[in-house]
Amino acid sequence: MLKTITAEQRQFFRLRKTQSMEERLSLLTKLKAQIQAQEKDIITALQQDFGKPPFETYVNEILGVIREINYYQKHLQQWSKAQRAGINLLVFPATAQLRPEPLGLVLIISPWNYPFYLCLMPLIGAIAAGNCVVIKPSEYTPAISGVMAQLIQNVFPPGWATVVEGDETVSQQLLQEKFDHIFFTGSARVGRLIMTAAAEQLTPVTLELGGKSPCVVDREINLQETAKRIMWGKLVNAGQTCVAPDYLLVEQSCIGQLLPALQQAIKILFGENPAQNPDYTRIINQRQWSRLVCLLGHGKVITGGEHDEGDRYIAPTLMIESDLNSPLMQEEIFGPILPILTYENLAEAIDFIRSKPKPLALYFFSNNRQKQEQMLQFTSSGSVCLNDILLHLTVAELPFGGVGESGMGRYHGKASFDTFSNYKSILRRPFWGETNLRYPPYGKKMNLIKRLFS
Repeated sequence: MLKTITAEQRQFFRLRKTQSMEERLSLLTKLKAQIQAQEKDIITALQQDFGKPPFETYVNEILGVIREINYYQKHLQQWSKAQRAGINLLVFPATAQLRPEPLGLVLIISPWNYPFYLCLMPLIGAIAAGNCVVIKPSEYTPAISGVMAQLIQNVFPPGWATVVEGDETVSQQLLQEKFDHIFFTGSARVGRLIMTAAAEQLTPVTLELGGKSPCVVDREINLQETAKRIMWGKLVNAGQTCVAPDYLLVEQSCIGQLLPALQQAIKILFGENPAQNPDYTRIINQRQWSRLVCLLGHGKVITGGEHDEGDRYIAPTLMIESDLNSPLMQEEIFGPILPILTYENLAEAIDFIRSKPKPLALYFFSNNRQKQEQMLQFTSSGSVCLNDILLHLTVAELPFGGVGESGMGRYHGKASFDTFSNYKSILRRPFWGETNLRYPPYGKKMNLIKRLFS
């Protein structure tokens, strides 16, 4: 079946229908309308898969996709035009240009934590660039996967885009097929497997991975606002966010003030009993729930820690005195548990961050512009957000992606179009104006070449 799907897509791509600007724009318009028509289905499916509140589904899953489509509708025609490039005297007279063309067949393997958003965002770029797409959603979110399969079927001819559902064996089978680009969002462990399989086919990849994104808190802050923003960013989707703050590094002089502010922020956001709050998401499955419960034993819980296996509930949890060599500080937490460490001066915090793999995101709270610049200059990460959490993802002009072990490649906005396009370099020369300088016999031409071009 999978061979049939890829063969049909290759045949469809050869028909060049995907290269029509009118068709691509029309499909984006149709996709937006279909998303709006199935909005209730999307919300219901995500509630069914892991109790995601409707507000978070709309704002964090649906709205970002709609805004991305709007952005493409505004800019796609301009992006698709050939770009003039400069020339040099060696090729004069000539003209040069870069012309974007689609890569061909794209495989998108999307994760379970934001299953709608993280599937549709790369899809928009791939379709807009003129590619055919096979989508493999996560088997851990069967309800929304079914909704997406129906949505894609309602919008696209099967040769243009199709959804393939199934477990990890389906992903393995797909990776045996030849694609022109693979876009994967998920863990570094699986990312290595994807890259290994892609290497066998010499297929380029975009890997959107994760890691331990640090959040550094300086003493020069608005205390209550800082605490509220941190806990909101950590607890959205119950911490199951690849760019959630994974641990706090707090200046020692303000830890006594910040801890009660963080505890108060949790109460403001989710009340005295988050288990009874309809706005608090559950953990995706029992395996992830068990993994997170085990992490609770690697430090001192000062807030939260309550858990209920039957409800897949883990309370918003703050921890201190964590062993730096424990799993809590070695692996991405991906849940509502926030370890808190302290530092004496900013150089110490920077050294700690630099001793770890480069993170997908870095957060720094400080009103001191000099310290902000110090953090920007001496650390490396996929992105940085100063004095807030997660909001950099909403800016279409800011490409999103990792560096080092947190991923490779960028997307969002024009970066997605670029990722799924080949910028063909073109040089065009007339038959007039030939100098014969490059042809033998060479004689003393090298001296002239040196004078003209060195």
